[in-house]
Amino acid sequence: MSEQSAVRPEYRIEDLAHHSGATVRTIRAYQDRGLLPRPERRGRSNVYGDSHLARLRQIADLLDRGYTLASIKELLDAWDTGRGLGGVLGLVAEVQGPWTDEEAARITRAELDARFGGTPDEEAVREAVELGVLERIPGRDSEEYLVPSPQELAVAVELHAAGVPLAAITGHLRELREQVEHIAGRFLEFTTEHVFARYLENRPPTDSDAAEAATMVRRLRPLAQQTVDAELARAMRILATRHLQIHLSPEAPPVRDDEPRPVQVPTDTIRAVQRLVGPEAVAAFVTAATEREINKRTLDALTLNALNSPTVH
Repeated sequence: MSEQSAVRPEYRIEDLAHHSGATVRTIRAYQDRGLLPRPERRGRSNVYGDSHLARLRQIADLLDRGYTLASIKELLDAWDTGRGLGGVLGLVAEVQGPWTDEEAARITRAELDARFGGTPDEEAVREAVELGVLERIPGRDSEEYLVPSPQELAVAVELHAAGVPLAAITGHLRELREQVEHIAGRFLEFTTEHVFARYLENRPPTDSDAAEAATMVRRLRPLAQQTVDAELARAMRILATRHLQIHLSPEAPPVRDDEPRPVQVPTDTIRAVQRLVGPEAVAAFVTAATEREINKRTLDALTLNALNSPTVH
């Protein structure tokens, strides 16, 4: 080994794969896509260095954060041309960090069963894991779960103690989650249009713009929850009062024809419509489909009446 190679580690592709956790095939694919610089040719061998190992670890980190290979190439190309990557990674870390001060907890299966009346319910546990309310912890002597949101689990416990079936609780959570994700999406669209567009107009953003955007995320992070909390409190006060008046009234109040009324639509139907037209257009699609069916039946009735009329020959 030369004095230079003793200072700077050199790797064969198999060694690079071992140290980085990537496969040889993956490393070659990254080279073909321009994500990884070509190795130095030394005689009949290809030689890689620490820069290649660092680049592979950066790619793995960005993949873990949800980036596509195409997006990673844009980021790395920007970095290679001197635009910097630190601000972008800081922005990613800020967005993907916790959006609540709540800390996760752990619960054993025995404790879980006890909190829900002492009767094991495998289907309810399966649904809770599917929804992410519980996360299995492998490699434990006893069955144990991580609880990402102890508050959410506590709500389920109180609802069950009040008489709500577990199946109804999970069904309600699925419906609520869809509606909350819609609200979160609208808030992100709103803030992106009016706040973040100026920081993200370059693809990828410059290091300084990404750093400023990360600072703005920290400032605006609590606003979504504060707004939802305030509006939920307002809506609950109005609707709870209205519900109480209905149930305390000796007679059911007349329903005005010009007032909108809620209609229960199966969750599977809503999901199918979302896949077809997107979350934003669900209400418009359901309204249009309903109106089309009403118009079709009206036309059918008019045609049938006309055919049965003695004046029609």
